[in-house]
Amino acid sequence: MVSPETAIVSVMHPSLTVLDHPLITHRLATLRNKETRPPAFRRALDAIATMLAVEATRDFTTVDAQIETPLETTSVPVIDEEAICLASILRAGNGLLDGFMDLLPRASVAHIGLYRNHETLDAVSYYFRAPSNLGDKTLLLLDPMLATGHTAYAAIEKLKSSGAAAMKFVCLVAAPEGVAFLEKHAPDVPIITAALDRELNDKGYILPGLGDAGDRIYGTE
Repeated sequence: MVSPETAIVSVMHPSLTVLDHPLITHRLATLRNKETRPPAFRRALDAIATMLAVEATRDFTTVDAQIETPLETTSVPVIDEEAICLASILRAGNGLLDGFMDLLPRASVAHIGLYRNHETLDAVSYYFRAPSNLGDKTLLLLDPMLATGHTAYAAIEKLKSSGAAAMKFVCLVAAPEGVAFLEKHAPDVPIITAALDRELNDKGYILPGLGDAGDRIYGTE
């Protein structure tokens, strides 16, 4: 059953999907807790990533494949994994990548190096590596945090300029400001998140949030 809060979000942000599930909120509690150390943080993140991957691929097209069960030949629907590209915004996006690759091991992977200038909040690019045939792929763009939306938008534009067409943005936690920014500047890109938090603070961090995801994943606080 969809909660009233989720229904309101769907009306306010039609391109946004917020996963509404007790297992999600349970794992998020671990991630939000400042006492959670990197090993436990990574385990909880990996669990949520798997659930996000299930939702992100919900509407993916399947094709019929013939297989042999122990008893007979049958036709089964399968996803063409090689038509999928997982695009990770470095470095924190790699924290979501493992959970997605567990379910889609034959998907290709793109890496986009971006960091946020903490004074201007603009995204600064430093690395990009992706398959040459992005136009033939359905992309899942991964980054744990959607704060101002500038980094996500810079990654979307970089992928589009390299030939990408169909994509979704998948994050762990989103701020309303970032969602609104992407809906304005990239309305063709659906957003899937585990939580829509309250707001950004004056330094562009999500509240209540969970801190810097990259630092907490890799123990570099």
